[in-house]
Amino acid sequence: MTEFWLISAPGEKTCQQTWDKLMASTRNNNLSTNNKFNIPDLKVGTLDVLVGLSDELAKLDSFVESVVKKVSQYMADVLEDTKDKVQENLLANGVDLVTYITRFQWDMAKYPIKQSLKNISEIIAKQVTQIDNDLKARASAYNNLKGNLQNLERKNAGSLLTRSLADIVKREDFVLDSEYLITLLVVVPKSNYIEWQKTYETLAEMVVPRSTNLLFEDQESGLFSVTLFRKAIDDFRHKARECKFTVRDFQYNEEEMKADKEEMTRLSTDKKKQFGPLVRWLKVNFSEGFIAWIHIKALRVFVESVLRYGLPVNFQAMLLQPNKKATQKKLREVLYDLYKHLDSSATGIIDVAMDIPGLNLSQQEYYPYVYYKIDCNLLDFK
Repeated sequence: MTEFWLISAPGEKTCQQTWDKLMASTRNNNLSTNNKFNIPDLKVGTLDVLVGLSDELAKLDSFVESVVKKVSQYMADVLEDTKDKVQENLLANGVDLVTYITRFQWDMAKYPIKQSLKNISEIIAKQVTQIDNDLKARASAYNNLKGNLQNLERKNAGSLLTRSLADIVKREDFVLDSEYLITLLVVVPKSNYIEWQKTYETLAEMVVPRSTNLLFEDQESGLFSVTLFRKAIDDFRHKARECKFTVRDFQYNEEEMKADKEEMTRLSTDKKKQFGPLVRWLKVNFSEGFIAWIHIKALRVFVESVLRYGLPVNFQAMLLQPNKKATQKKLREVLYDLYKHLDSSATGIIDVAMDIPGLNLSQQEYYPYVYYKIDCNLLDFK
């Protein structure tokens, strides 16, 4: 399972005792894999600041999670590939996400603990907002390129009624530079070939006898050329439509056709050029965003633990990975029995509609211990 429960409980005589108790309670039933979650000695500040910060961190947590998900989802879009291909690029600090979380170490260089909690949260907010803005700009540029290329590719595929004919026809298929004669291209359903051969010379006056050639076929139809006098075009078109033959709007123009091919090559080359740097940017910034997100979880645990358990700071943060979906309920019960003494009003889970100042209950779940969920499954594969 990729779901983790980040919890904290007050230190008994020592924090190690708190840890040992948890291990003993969950070990018996093999309910979860547990790790200590190391949070450094952060600056506490005043109670008022902590209460305000509790709400701000909840919003920041949601925002950063959404950006991390956007980056990972866009990685999947860009790689246009299998799940494994995406998953192996979603790393934090060069390791897979589960390893990063279970061995979490605070990054002192990025988030110096001499700074106040508010400053650290502002550093993270600024950093992740920058990632979000950059992602929008890069995605927009790459999507435009990809969209234009797909449009051109679509023009070169599809049925003979709509597709580009530039790569099908040749100069010698046309009567060119004639004042009186013109070559038209007509799409004829395969079932009507015999009909076409019988009737095309009589669809209008002034059709050049035996001037039709089959130039190309797809599954449904064939593309025929036919030469006639310019003044008979409208009449020919009209009669052809009645017989279910479609005259394509097409004028042989070498310059235009060459420009189309060059545009296709240019877009294709540009896409390849941008692909590598874009994937590298996504990898780096996914890692940055994910690391920032887990640091916010650490900040939230710290702030909520101080608000709940009071000063001096004395709590053990622990990371539980429930072994199976089926054991989650049992794990909740074990944790409740272990920590119900922390809150006389707690009766298991309270579905909270009210708001208790200083406790962030927006997740509608309240337990006698501090609890946050971390879900590493960030990809929504349709």
